[in-house]
Amino acid sequence: MECEFPTINSNPKEIKAIFDSVKTIAVLGLSPDASKDSHMVAKYLKEAGYTIIPVYPKEDEILGEKVYRSLAEIPFAVDMVNIFRKPAALDAIADACVKREDVKVFWSQKGIVNNEASKKAEKAGMKVVQNHCSMIEYRELFKC
Repeated sequence: MECEFPTINSNPKEIKAIFDSVKTIAVLGLSPDASKDSHMVAKYLKEAGYTIIPVYPKEDEILGEKVYRSLAEIPFAVDMVNIFRKPAALDAIADACVKREDVKVFWSQKGIVNNEASKKAEKAGMKVVQNHCSMIEYRELFKC
């Protein structure tokens, strides 16, 4: 059986357009542990000039930013949701993104694929990237 991976927004031109258009990135599953991928990626994106919004069940502050417990708690616009959660969690995350109505990009990190959630996000008008590391993509596109 062949895996179905939506190709929408997963080519370099489309991914570059995403990075050029977003300013705020909610990082779901942003660990306070500096050795974790979520922390390294969020730190890199923050240093690249993006506003990072940590979403994590614990902690008050990560990377110098206020931590929110859920997307619904964030009181300002979110351009992109960068997801470091298990694939099964993506359905509820897609629902939360649709409910907010301001999320433009639904991005699941390398190794995280949920086609049903991605289709739901795409149907709601979001650009969808899954199974790609945002730090690696940014670094490749902008050579920094």
